[in-house]
Amino acid sequence: MATLYGVLKQAETEGVAIGHFNVSDLLTLKAVFESASDQNVPVVVGVSEGERQFLGVRQIAAMVKSLREEYDFPIFLNADHTHSLASAMEAAKAGFDWIVFDVSTLPLEENIRQTRTAVETLKAIRPEILVEGEIGDIGSGSEIHATARDMRKGLTTPAEAKQFVEETRIDTLAPAVGNMHGMLKSMVAGATKKRLDIERIRAIKEQTHVFMTLHGASGTDDSDLRRAIAAGITVVHINTEVRLAWREGLDSALSIQPNEIVPYKLLPPVIDSVKRRVAARLALFSK
Repeated sequence: MATLYGVLKQAETEGVAIGHFNVSDLLTLKAVFESASDQNVPVVVGVSEGERQFLGVRQIAAMVKSLREEYDFPIFLNADHTHSLASAMEAAKAGFDWIVFDVSTLPLEENIRQTRTAVETLKAIRPEILVEGEIGDIGSGSEIHATARDMRKGLTTPAEAKQFVEETRIDTLAPAVGNMHGMLKSMVAGATKKRLDIERIRAIKEQTHVFMTLHGASGTDDSDLRRAIAAGITVVHINTEVRLAWREGLDSALSIQPNEIVPYKLLPPVIDSVKRRVAARLALFSK
């Protein structure tokens, strides 16, 4: 079985990206796994601190491990946006493959100090685990927002990225390059799209030479995503689009079968809706 590092290295070499999709229930996990399996491409599932609290840290680790082992398939688990060292250590001990240690709201020097400590601590627990750090401002909350912050503020500079990577020794970097957590109502309707600073991505890659992750990619222009991958993005995070697909599938199921009470008879449209969204994104990232 390939390692997560090996999968990321191959993607970087081939000029494609690995899809990362957040899950908070078995339906979404099933949909993500089946979509990746259908296309025979590696995939990462992520769980934020809130999603881990809902699912159970050891429970989601066991579910992903069972899929990987039973089907001999490269599906990996990421502890997304982990804000404390204690929470990061819990995920590492549970068997997570990757941890996003996110203290990006702190001043750069304090972010560096805490992230460096996290890298050292987590690698001591499991040397093979990957650790990601984040700098810049991409907002918070994979939700539908009425208005957007000024996305020109809080962007990551190549010089900051270089310093951050060198001093923390992270494996992967999450920069702010025009991306934003969540989506605007206009994005849900398809009227607007997020646009990325492609030259900034390229410059950061040239300065750091590490794998880069694009968080908050839901609602981003397709051509920008492809150009971002070509410029150095290796992993693309999708969460809000998955949540929207989940809700649309549930609404459809309830409208078609308003009197059904058996979950396994009612919920397949939810899985199908999420699968369609995930499949479309995987196909785009793998071109």
